[in-house]
Amino acid sequence: MKIVGTRIREEPATFRTAMATAGIALGSSREGRWIVERACAVSSDALLKILDDAVPESVSEAVDLMVARRLAGEPLQYVLGAWDFRGIELLVDRRVLIPRPETEQVVDVVLTELAKSAGPSAPVVLVDLGTGSGAIALSVALEGASDASRVRGDVRDRLEVWATDLSADALDVARSNLALLASSNAAAARRVRVGQGTWYDSLPRKLVGRVNLVVSNPPYVSEAEWQVLDPQVRDYEPRMALVPGSTGIEAIEQVVSGAPEWLAPGGTLVCELAPAQAAIAAGLAEGAGMVDVTVRHDLAGKLRVLVARKRL
Repeated sequence: MKIVGTRIREEPATFRTAMATAGIALGSSREGRWIVERACAVSSDALLKILDDAVPESVSEAVDLMVARRLAGEPLQYVLGAWDFRGIELLVDRRVLIPRPETEQVVDVVLTELAKSAGPSAPVVLVDLGTGSGAIALSVALEGASDASRVRGDVRDRLEVWATDLSADALDVARSNLALLASSNAAAARRVRVGQGTWYDSLPRKLVGRVNLVVSNPPYVSEAEWQVLDPQVRDYEPRMALVPGSTGIEAIEQVVSGAPEWLAPGGTLVCELAPAQAAIAAGLAEGAGMVDVTVRHDLAGKLRVLVARKRL
């Protein structure tokens, strides 16, 4: 503070003190820093250069509001309005699920399977059913067609990605994220098409029997599980993106049962699931006539990703 005449005047808060104050309030210096970065719309590197500058009142008010939302229990990702997914900054809000590390691993499986795609037909078609924020579709469009990708050049050059969802609100978010991708990598964004509808009904009929890979992170939480979910999930994330019905297997059943019709011969289905659903989902795939059915583990050692193939 400064003494001015006979009055004591508080010094304006600096970005350094704003971060410290937010971090103390939240019990996390990292969250405090992220909130200040988001409030003043600068990168970490840029913030380091202005740490001792005074914080504008508008930024201070934004920080206070974001801290209050976080303290009320709102997930950090929604408070920030964006989250990193495999190096892509995705806009996220309460219209879509928060992207999770398990789904990043689904993309790894997809890229590995996409590398095996064969056949002379063009394009190579990948469909992301229930795309939400667009996390899977946009990651595959960017990584699957990059020069550094494990995917063969002849496949990369012909890649076409469909991002679909029943929710118009979710697709609004996905389209915003697609526009952001276009601003940084127009070639990757041009590979993405958007469709609305229930699972395979979201796709044009011309794709029947021509899809090389179907991927989905469908709702898989049962009604009973929903009741005891962490309030940060249950009270904020969209219920329809989490709960497909009473058992939690309903959406997986629809994705699996429809795959043989839409996949090309030798095409692959990749589907995220809950560990307890692994045996049921594998049985559904085998019952649908699919082969090479496996369920892959995530990094925590839990069964997480169903992979199945349509017969040649």
